[in-house]
Amino acid sequence: MDTNTNPRKWLRLLVIGSLVVAVVLLAVALHYAVQAERNARYVGMMNAVAEKLSKTVRGVEMNAENVFDEVAKHMESPQAVIEALASKTSLNPDVIGYFAAFVPNYFPQEGRWFQPYVHQGDSTEFVLTLVGSARHDYTTSTWYVQGVKEKESFWSEPYYYQDDLNVTSGYYMTFATPIFDTQGRLACVCGADMTQEWMTDQLRQIEDEVRNDELLNNYRMPVNDNFFIVILNDDGTSFAHRDGDIVTINDEAFIANLKNQHRGVTELEVNGVPSRVYYTPLKRTHWSVAIVVEK
Repeated sequence: MDTNTNPRKWLRLLVIGSLVVAVVLLAVALHYAVQAERNARYVGMMNAVAEKLSKTVRGVEMNAENVFDEVAKHMESPQAVIEALASKTSLNPDVIGYFAAFVPNYFPQEGRWFQPYVHQGDSTEFVLTLVGSARHDYTTSTWYVQGVKEKESFWSEPYYYQDDLNVTSGYYMTFATPIFDTQGRLACVCGADMTQEWMTDQLRQIEDEVRNDELLNNYRMPVNDNFFIVILNDDGTSFAHRDGDIVTINDEAFIANLKNQHRGVTELEVNGVPSRVYYTPLKRTHWSVAIVVEK
């Protein structure tokens, strides 16, 4: 009998076992390394998109505030208000229109409703439309109702506007500010309307930039993820997607985080696809930027 057989057998088993353990440990280490690099990539991309969008939104706000300030200085007559609105329309050609929606009967000669709206028409020129009426009772609009309660500027929830007036129909979001008279009473709610198409265009441009950014895409591990970037309302529905796709996320915990302006990373199904979602709020709005990566 060969007395060396068993020791050699055990030695081979030990070597094989060690190799298996080493391979498993290497695979685990590689998995975590890839995951860490993937997380760093998408968090960096998410932050870059949010920062660029926030700057774009803030630019709209600053220009609109200049218009609102002009209205606040010229509320002595309806005509003065109209001229104040019209005087600043060239500040931002991306704004679809500026308006001042006055509290009922503020100007008795105008009747109950007075909402001059200086907006883009069929040409490059801005036109004036008086949109307040019994048929278009702006005092029931969500942005007006919110404006009556607010003391500072805010972004409205997205809404669909359709009318027979000379105003473009479609989905809008309104940056609005309540304006008060010298006695501190609410006089009107001023607003600047932006379209969903504008926000989608901004997102598309920014997404192209970050997808081609060498620093954000300089990774050592092989990464070939299928992902998209979306702007979400705080109810988990999409407001802007570069291709116009509809995205709906129904997870209650995730929606609660959106409403509370939290940021984070979570795993859930998005339109039926298991995904990893990186999300962060847009400053001064109720929207969040989300990067959805298929698992």
